Amino acid sequence: MDRLRRALGLPDDATPFPWQQRLLAHLLRGELPRALDIPTGLGKTSVMAIWLVARSLGAPVPCRLVYVVDRRAVVDQATTVALELRELVDDMSVLKEGLGLSGSLPISTLRGQHLDNRQWLEDPSRPAIVIGTVDMIGSRLLFEGYGVSWKMRPYHAGFLGADSLLVLDEAHLVPPFERLLEAIASAAERGLGPAPDVRAWIPPLRLLSLSATGQSGNTALSLTEADGLHPVVKQRIHADKALDVRPAVPKGELAVRLAEEAHLLAHAAATPTRIVIFCDTRDDATKVERHLRKLFGKAQPELELFVGGRRAHERELLAGWLESRGFLAGGGPPAKTALLVATSAAEVGVDLDTDAAVADVVAWERMVQRLGRVNRRGDTAARVVLVPVAGDERSPDLRRASLRLLEKLPPAESGVQGSPAALLELRERAKHDQEVRDLIERATTPAPLHPPLQRPHVEAWSMTSLDVHTGRSEVDPWLRGWVEGEEPKTTLVFREQLPIVGGKAPFDEKVLSSFLEAAGPHASEELETEVWRALEWLDKRIERAASDQDGPERVWALAIERAKRPKSTPITAAILADKRRRADLERVLSRAALLVEARLGGLTSGLLDGDASVPSEEGPSLDLTVPDREAERRAVPFRVRRIKAIDASIPRDFEPDKSFPVEHDEEGAPTTWLRIERHAGQQAASETGRSVARREQALAEHQSWVEKELSEIADRLRLDPELARALKIAGRLHDEGKRAERWQRAFHVPSGRRPLAKSKRAPNVALLGGYRHELGSLLFVERDAELAQLSEELRDLVLHLVAAHHGRARPILPADGAEEAPSVLRARVREVASRFDRLSRRFGPWGLAWLESLLRAGDQSASKRNDEGGHDG
Repeated sequence: MDRLRRALGLPDDATPFPWQQRLLAHLLRGELPRALDIPTGLGKTSVMAIWLVARSLGAPVPCRLVYVVDRRAVVDQATTVALELRELVDDMSVLKEGLGLSGSLPISTLRGQHLDNRQWLEDPSRPAIVIGTVDMIGSRLLFEGYGVSWKMRPYHAGFLGADSLLVLDEAHLVPPFERLLEAIASAAERGLGPAPDVRAWIPPLRLLSLSATGQSGNTALSLTEADGLHPVVKQRIHADKALDVRPAVPKGELAVRLAEEAHLLAHAAATPTRIVIFCDTRDDATKVERHLRKLFGKAQPELELFVGGRRAHERELLAGWLESRGFLAGGGPPAKTALLVATSAAEVGVDLDTDAAVADVVAWERMVQRLGRVNRRGDTAARVVLVPVAGDERSPDLRRASLRLLEKLPPAESGVQGSPAALLELRERAKHDQEVRDLIERATTPAPLHPPLQRPHVEAWSMTSLDVHTGRSEVDPWLRGWVEGEEPKTTLVFREQLPIVGGKAPFDEKVLSSFLEAAGPHASEELETEVWRALEWLDKRIERAASDQDGPERVWALAIERAKRPKSTPITAAILADKRRRADLERVLSRAALLVEARLGGLTSGLLDGDASVPSEEGPSLDLTVPDREAERRAVPFRVRRIKAIDASIPRDFEPDKSFPVEHDEEGAPTTWLRIERHAGQQAASETGRSVARREQALAEHQSWVEKELSEIADRLRLDPELARALKIAGRLHDEGKRAERWQRAFHVPSGRRPLAKSKRAPNVALLGGYRHELGSLLFVERDAELAQLSEELRDLVLHLVAAHHGRARPILPADGAEEAPSVLRARVREVASRFDRLSRRFGPWGLAWLESLLRAGDQSASKRNDEGGHDG
């Protein structure tokens, strides 16, 4: 039970906290509090363990738990808990049986080998834990899905928008996103959910907000007197944190003063100690780190910079440093004094514990979070030194109000007391003290304005098969609101091979879309930074890396826009030097990923460094898809390799996905290709790659397997019998369009073995002529005798599920290459679009996407088992 105790955030031999027991009791009764308002350090992430136990005991809780954090923290505690729970399920057969799992608990995390691995998408009827950021989860929930192909976007939206418990950590940081989740959770009341008579068919999304700031309202589950009597809770909420406020300094002197105060704390410590220095800006943090190194001189301390702007790979390396120096809660004292210079990246989502802190003054909710990272377990007496800025031009009233609130805290031996108990007391005082209530309001960051969620917006987003929709808005305002003064950001990805032809011409939109479907940016590769910072970095890197042979038009990077048909903008020295084209590029980058040639280098300790030396060809590559590097890099499930022959050999631990010609001879014949190769055992990311099977399979066998998979999914989900029947009919008939002569010839099926559903050879796409077997299947489905026995509504649903089982028909399904008369085809395509609209209104956008996901999951599971050489049962 040690793993369960760790997942609950409990020390050895401690009993569960009373609030944890109350939450479990709520879940077992099928009740869910609207929010959880628990001070930092009391194990809010244990919500995952409590949900898992409740689920294993048969509680009516959602199938998936989706834990959302505001940022990609270096060491998010949620990932640590998810890993503990996965191992716990592996070790406890009773727990595994209660969850209905035959294998490991599927988890998707923000770091390590399970980073965005998408195992959770394999079976909508099995429990899973998904950990993601606001942008990652929010965009997918709204049918946009940063980094997700347009064909998979409704699949993600369906899994997230139905039968999921969304746990929003530190909800006070993202009020617009919390309002969005509230709107989706109450979709039925807002006209966005299923109709009343089919509402029971669609398990809803449910929301649980977490906060430690007291902003969760009256419907939150919070601490009671029973919690205060628990010895561990008592120790932690009374953890001694003496706050000293220094005289204000000019902004230009802040970094120096913060460094000096940290230096004094380090020298005053009688034993090795852990000190965190919080800075409001990354530039201040960099200056503090630099000045600290000067102050310590030859006796350099253990010192690290903890800021955003790192890839998952480098975040994992920094996590090791934090753990070995005792900065992670429960990790014990360091061997020597260690200092951590941090921005807001260390304020939330990290189980950070320190003995002392130095900080500037920020908004009240952030001050509360910072204090929660000091003496987190209550094991010692901690000191916190605060340095205000004189004449602060950024939110001066807010920061002054924060200082005034600090003065209202109870006195300590030195300064005031900043323990969780003192903060709770101040919050209670605000209920009857108008001055304190006004100060809290003035000291708290105002929630940004944000648009309401309305049906036209959701309808436009859900029409994922349209290249362009004039009503399709960018989703960012619904996730974060309109934030005044926020700097636009972009995402950098390092690759040795860029998708360009002849060294200078980017792939066209259609080819680029196909390339990105198989080898788009993976979460582990992404480095987010401000657009201006990325461009300044590129200026320096190109100047350092360019040789005499590299002209001003040499392509060093590609800006790839997020769209169904993505456009790419080549980045050259000439473009960066031209003011007008540079300004155009700045606008593009705010909604694009930046694929950078890895040869440029320019990372130091995982952070962008324009002045770093150019890496040698023999040194480690910044391209994390390169397979022969550290084991952590295998989180990227593919690599992109340059080959000189289309049939070039491939190592045993890789399998081919797609190839793209990039060099041609004088007659236009391809001579060089970029080949995407996935790790053996990984499902192909591209539709072409998925169409190639390891084992041939007859059409009748494949469809019967899919029908069986869907029967089992329906049983586990306890679907309405008529809905389950409709689903099985869809599975039995979904690929009937593959009987077409055109399809069988394109997949090289000999006449004596037709019809096959699965071929071992890649298709001749030209022979298909754009033919979509989903459209061809509709004719067979319409004539089915069992279909005729269903209600009109369920007949509609079966036809739509078949039409949409590869992500199309939302609302458009191409009619190219079909054999029916043009007038018949036009009518059929119109009906496909009308049917999508009817069903979306009937079941709600997320409900329909979830129903689609059931057939798609059954189809994928049957295909996977075919590749493995057989079928269970």
